[in-house]
Amino acid sequence: MMWQGVAVLAFVTLQRLAELALSQRNTKTLLARGAYEVAPGHYPFLVLLHAAWLAALWFLGPGPPLEFVPLIIFALLQLARLWVIATLGERWTTRIIVLPGAPLVKSGPYRWFNHPNYLIVIGEIASLPLVFGLPMVAIVFSFLNGLMLWVRISCENRALGR
Repeated sequence: MMWQGVAVLAFVTLQRLAELALSQRNTKTLLARGAYEVAPGHYPFLVLLHAAWLAALWFLGPGPPLEFVPLIIFALLQLARLWVIATLGERWTTRIIVLPGAPLVKSGPYRWFNHPNYLIVIGEIASLPLVFGLPMVAIVFSFLNGLMLWVRISCENRALGR
C-alpha cells in the first residue's frame, strides 16, 4: 500500500464519520424543534451504499500511484461540500428532515441548484475511484448511487412541495 492512498482514504473515512456525527446532532436539534423525518426506509440502504463504496476503495485502492486530475476534482468537491454544510447550518443532515414553516434555503449553492449536495456526491462517487485507477468501481457505484438518488430526490421533492 502506498501511504498517499491510505492518507486519502483515511481522510475520507474520518470525514464521513464526522459528517454522520454532525448529521445526528442536527437531526436531534431539528426533531426537538418540531421537524419530522420523511421516507426513513431508504436511509439504511443509503448508508450501506456509501459504506460499500468506501470498503471497495479500501480493499482495491491504496496500492497504485494516485491519479492527480481526479484527486484535484475530488478536493474541489470537498470545498463545495463545506459550502453546502455552511449554507444549511443546523439544517444540514444526511436524512430527509422537514422543519414545518421553515423557508427553503435559497442562498449559497442553493441559488443555482435545488440539490447541490447530491451533485457533489455524484462527483465524489465517480472521481474518488478514479484517483486509484478504478473506473469499474466508479461506474458500478455511480449507477447504484443514481438509483438511490432517484428514490431520495423524489421523496425529498414531495416533502418540500416541489
